[in-house]
Amino acid sequence: MRITKELTELLTKKIVKSLIDQDLIIWEETPEKLQAVINEIITEDLMVEDLLNEEVKTLLESKTQEYERDMMDYGRVFQMVKSKLVRERGLIL
Repeated sequence: MRITKELTELLTKKIVKSLIDQDLIIWEETPEKLQAVINEIITEDLMVEDLLNEEVKTLLESKTQEYERDMMDYGRVFQMVKSKLVRERGLIL
C-alpha cells in the first residue's frame, strides 16, 4: 500500500467531517464509527494492488530462470502480466 495508515485515517476524518458539516449524510451513530467504516473500505481498496503484485510475483517465480535464459527483462514481464490480470479482472488501480 502506497499510502500510510496515518494518511488514510486523516483522509477519512476529513471525508466524514465534510459529509456531516454539509448535511450530505444521515448517520445515527458516532462519527468515529463512520470513520472506521470508511477507513476499512479505503484500506481494502488500496490492498487490491498489493495483493495483485504478490500474485504476479508468485506466478513469475517459477519462470525466473526461463526469463534469465531468454534475456527477458523481469520488470517488463512483471508489468505485462500485471496489466493482463488487471484487464481480465476489470480492476481499477
